[in-house]
Amino acid sequence: MRTPLTIFVIALSLSACGGGKDKKARPAALVTAAPIAAENFTDNLDAVGTAFANEQVVLSAPVTDRITSINFSDGGFVSRGQVIATLAVGQEQAELAAAQAQALAAQQQLERIQALKQRGFATAASLESQVALANSARASAQQARASIGDRVIRAPFGGRVSLRTVSPGAIVTAGTPIATISDISRIKLDFTIPETRLSLIREGRPIKAVSGAWPDRPFTGTIATIDPVIDPATRAVKVRAILPNPDRALKPGMLLTVKVIARQRQSLAVPELAVVGDGEERFVFLVEDGKAKRVKVETGIRQNGRVEILGGVKAGQTVVTEGVVKLTDGAPVRLPGDGPEARSAKAAQAAG
Repeated sequence: MRTPLTIFVIALSLSACGGGKDKKARPAALVTAAPIAAENFTDNLDAVGTAFANEQVVLSAPVTDRITSINFSDGGFVSRGQVIATLAVGQEQAELAAAQAQALAAQQQLERIQALKQRGFATAASLESQVALANSARASAQQARASIGDRVIRAPFGGRVSLRTVSPGAIVTAGTPIATISDISRIKLDFTIPETRLSLIREGRPIKAVSGAWPDRPFTGTIATIDPVIDPATRAVKVRAILPNPDRALKPGMLLTVKVIARQRQSLAVPELAVVGDGEERFVFLVEDGKAKRVKVETGIRQNGRVEILGGVKAGQTVVTEGVVKLTDGAPVRLPGDGPEARSAKAAQAAG
């Protein structure tokens, strides 16, 4: 008679044998794949910069006096040499007239003494004294003209004028701002980068800048100057770029995000979904002979949904681009179109 233990062992053995017969091979995973090819990659530096006018000056009253005229409108354009404002010049004009009269009288007296000297009726000392008096009179007249010129304020260059804050008839003291003129036909954009990235930039390198006022409109320019001195406190270097601004969209004082196109190159690339991570290591799955082959790769930067591949694979190899989560090393795979009919057709072509 069989004991219960013997019956249990026999049943377990039969169950194990039956399980082996029912076990099925794992079906091939459906994935998407594509050949590895080279693409363009760009190393960019990101920074934040401040916009400055190409040229900007604050015109102030040179002396304390009354404003007699204002010759600009708020935000208007002025050309180089245009009169911006004038101060009262009545007293200075009177002083000029008196100085001119003295200069004329001194010159006439000088001419008489020169004629007498030629005939021997004047001494050399009297001639020299009169020459000094004539020169002094002319200097006084020039000083009066300069005083009048100081009261006529002109634009040193063409540009846009700020909002007016003074009016004709106002008494202004020396140093009172009258107008700010800004040449914004182009913009100076100043930003800083860490000294560790200094090797990636040079003068003439192109940049792109975006303002919060125009988020969908990138402004392009070039690096004009790199400060030769690094700030010892921040360990950063100041860089100045020039941006054309023909429509005056950019204004001095704007904050812009800057992207410096530092270096361009061609490297192998795969989609981001094709790369899987395991700790600090990165892998891709190649398709070889209908199976997935797990290969370690060295990656670079990510750009526009693509990952730069620096080593581990070669151009032309087929890499799994979608479906990597279903794969293990050596697992069978099939691509779209690899159904039974497609496989039969391929086999027929091979036989033919």
